[in-house]
Amino acid sequence: MDELSPSSLKTILHSKRANLYYLQHCRVLVNGGRVEYVTDEGRQSKYWNIPIANTTSILLGTGTSITQAAMRELAKAGVLVGFCGGGGTPLFSANEVDVDVAWLSPQSEYRPTEYLQYWVRFWFDDEKRLEAARRFQLARLARIEKQWLDSRPLRDSGFVISPDRLTSALEQHRQAIAKAPSTIDLLTLEARLTKTLFKLAVQAVNYGDFTRAKRGSGTDPANRFLDHGNYLAYGLGATATWVMGIPHGLAVLHGKTRRGGLVFDVADLVKDAVILPQAFISAMCGDEEQEFRQACIESLTRSESLDFMIDTLKEIAIDLGSVES
Repeated sequence: MDELSPSSLKTILHSKRANLYYLQHCRVLVNGGRVEYVTDEGRQSKYWNIPIANTTSILLGTGTSITQAAMRELAKAGVLVGFCGGGGTPLFSANEVDVDVAWLSPQSEYRPTEYLQYWVRFWFDDEKRLEAARRFQLARLARIEKQWLDSRPLRDSGFVISPDRLTSALEQHRQAIAKAPSTIDLLTLEARLTKTLFKLAVQAVNYGDFTRAKRGSGTDPANRFLDHGNYLAYGLGATATWVMGIPHGLAVLHGKTRRGGLVFDVADLVKDAVILPQAFISAMCGDEEQEFRQACIESLTRSESLDFMIDTLKEIAIDLGSVES
């Protein structure tokens, strides 16, 4: 059987890759032709393989280092790399700047520009850009409804929502989104809906008093998990935009203040649907961060969240960027 070279690994669909890594207190290097991370336990060093053909992005947290050889192999395989603080937040580095991170994107001059060309055709039109923002929000609502009402793992974890209350809240927001005259109004609606979802999640798991705190200032488990999990969604959002070849600065909703706003737009498609309920479930179960992170990654993979992000970007690009539109 012929071996795949690292450069050919990019042909494997990112939307089908199952792994999203957060690493801390380790070294990432190439060993025997494989990318591995090394942990020191006493006098011994343990080597763990990273299956780069099946990985979308890697977050390097506190106490990490990476070799040039490892970065070369990761770039050939189309894996995005981001440096971050402990617990996956905040993110920082240099290159593609978004959500307090500059993702180190794989360099490729041969990716197709089809969807970028569709995107820029409508992006400079204020009305079409607003319509794209509306579509992102409507797709977000559809995803929340599907995940919260149809996900068996959520039900098995004790996260049971009143269908009537959820569908009523979502329908009200659908109507308001259709009438929203600006992105400012859409952002206001987004914040209101998130507050409603927090209330429903708190009641679903009997969490008690909860107030969403700014990143880094929350001391309760749910706030910490929300911060941590949201950055996993940002990793997938950055991956989706890279796969599509659309620069992070061409946002439709969050682009007024940050050059990486499109990653916010794309990540929001799944944050409330997947990360929010898992944060409260894990908080009630007393999970450690590693257990919470693994549960999020499994849920993101099981729900094909990256597929959904990429498909949504494609549909919006083609629908609004076609000459006929």
